Amino acid sequence: MKKGFYSMILFMCFSAVSFAQEAVEKPAPPAGNALVGDYYGEDVSDALISKVISVTELQKDLKTTNKIESVAVRGEVTDVCPKRGCWISVKTEDGSSFFVKMKDYAFFVPTAVKGKNVVLEGSVERKITSVEELKHYAKDAKKTKGEIDAIKAPKEEIRFLASGIKVVN
Repeated sequence: MKKGFYSMILFMCFSAVSFAQEAVEKPAPPAGNALVGDYYGEDVSDALISKVISVTELQKDLKTTNKIESVAVRGEVTDVCPKRGCWISVKTEDGSSFFVKMKDYAFFVPTAVKGKNVVLEGSVERKITSVEELKHYAKDAKKTKGEIDAIKAPKEEIRFLASGIKVVN
């Protein structure tokens, strides 16, 4: 009888630790107002900000190579992962949109960065994103079940891997 009672107590303690650990592994996006000058990850230097290239230039360059390293792009954040701030979508002056992930998940951004202009530093590549991954990001973005179910084909897209993101005017 005592053995069963102790086993049940041990199981309950183990379960509580497991749930607590899961909560620690998935933090919320960082707090903050994403003010001009704030940066996430590595600070983007003013010298690099002055060398920002357009997405049109990136697309042209990506026709001859698979990946471009050490590049800076400017745009407006149109979406942020509401769960952790681990990805953003950016729209540029020419209306192009692309997906941004943080390098090695080393940093996250607050949801307040949505609607702000940013300069991204990092690498960019043309990638085919699987249906499964597209659905995952749609769920993160809290899309409706209908919108998620409508994703039926992989998508070729520009994928930016940011080492730093800086809020600018």
